[in-house]
Amino acid sequence: MLGDLDHIQLAFPAGAESRMRAYYCDLLGMVEIAKPAALQGRGGFWTRVGALEIHFGKDPDFHRATKAHPAFRVADIDRLARLLTDAGFPVLWDTALPDVIRFFSTDPVGNRIEFISAETSRGGFLRHPA
Repeated sequence: MLGDLDHIQLAFPAGAESRMRAYYCDLLGMVEIAKPAALQGRGGFWTRVGALEIHFGKDPDFHRATKAHPAFRVADIDRLARLLTDAGFPVLWDTALPDVIRFFSTDPVGNRIEFISAETSRGGFLRHPA
């Protein structure tokens, strides 16, 4: 019945669009894509990472997502952890799942984001050295 996931949306408060774009596009390297003309007046922006679109929308009743979160696979998780740390973002390694190399962080408005090593797969997890 269901097919592939088409997109996810992450919210941000008014006034944070430039910080969100700098974080997701400039720091993480997401590619910004054109937003349909009919939706441009709402603010926000759209990106693509792999085959997935991520839509960033301004929410007048914004509440940061501290539990619900996207998880992105990354080729060099240690390099990304250093990049985020150097940019002032938290990096919280998690070893709760045996053999999974992952950490959690937050974006500029406090939304929770998970990063998982591309070496980690459903068929063969690796554990980050403590």
